[in-house]
Amino acid sequence: MESCYSALEKTLVMMAPVLERIGMDRLEKPVAFIEKNIKGVLFDCQMCGQCALGKTGMSCPMNCPKTIRNGPCGGVREDGFCEVKPDMRCVWVEGWSGAQKMRDSGEFHVVQFAVDYRLKGSSSWLREVRRIRTEKQTNVQSEEAPS
Repeated sequence: MESCYSALEKTLVMMAPVLERIGMDRLEKPVAFIEKNIKGVLFDCQMCGQCALGKTGMSCPMNCPKTIRNGPCGGVREDGFCEVKPDMRCVWVEGWSGAQKMRDSGEFHVVQFAVDYRLKGSSSWLREVRRIRTEKQTNVQSEEAPS
């Protein structure tokens, strides 16, 4: 699953010039619709707009009844189930298990920022493409700048 997710990200970044030409704002709703349906089926994604699946063992932390994004609360039961929803496995227990199967499980320990609820329902895929493009452009500019 991690490989597919990574391949999709690389494809979207390669397509960025085309996406920018069409207009990211124009693409927001159709891409968010597609993203919601794909990630909803695969990961029970809640479309927070700031996807952390690659850093949380492909387990959506927004499924936590307490929406905790940085590890389990003190209420995880010994059997790995949630204290709020006893019939649900803790998303962080699931995330830890998923992270063990990932190539770069070190990302699991990276602290996630609190959710900006203004972004709920928006495409994190397009946001990530913008972030990566901006990062690359900044790196190129800093390399070209005289010392």
